[in-house]
Amino acid sequence: MEGGAAAVSTENASESAAAASYTYWVRELTHDAAPRPVPKKLDVEDLPNQSKPTHLGSAWNRAGTWEEKSLNNWASNRIKELLVSVGTLEFSGGRAEISEVTRCSGDAFLVTVRNKKRVGYNYELTLRVKGEWTVGSERRKVKGHVDIPEFSLGELDDLQIQVKLSEDKDLSQQDKRRIIEDLKLFLQPLREKLHQFEQELKDR
Repeated sequence: MEGGAAAVSTENASESAAAASYTYWVRELTHDAAPRPVPKKLDVEDLPNQSKPTHLGSAWNRAGTWEEKSLNNWASNRIKELLVSVGTLEFSGGRAEISEVTRCSGDAFLVTVRNKKRVGYNYELTLRVKGEWTVGSERRKVKGHVDIPEFSLGELDDLQIQVKLSEDKDLSQQDKRRIIEDLKLFLQPLREKLHQFEQELKDR
């Protein structure tokens, strides 16, 4: 009889322990379970022990490995602003100005490699020019364009321009040559403006 009671007691104890264990895990998984962490984008300020960034480029690229960033939008707009700001040039027989940059084709970029910053660019340009010249006894309006063949970082001292006049049957070949030679004098002020662009690019 006592042995039977002991067996029942042991069985009850096992069932109670199992129930308690089951209840414990249910409680852990439902009532007291911590919420899942919400992902958060890290900024430079969130990085540990980073009072000031000690690397160049993006926050994710702390090792300073290769990273390239396009500067096309800024560079194209800045080139146009600078070249149109050249203003009017006065010549012995006339005057002219750059009215518009009609073509600005190329790329500008910033590269971070081994935690060092490098910039580069290459562009081709076409500029619309307009002006007035004295031809014979008349003051004639003249239009044309200036092409700047492809140029890159560090090549501005070798910059070349090509000048073409819009079709004007009333101008003699001699007058056309004279006007074209005058318009080639835009080379130096254009070169100076592009040097300014190059320096601003390096300072970014």
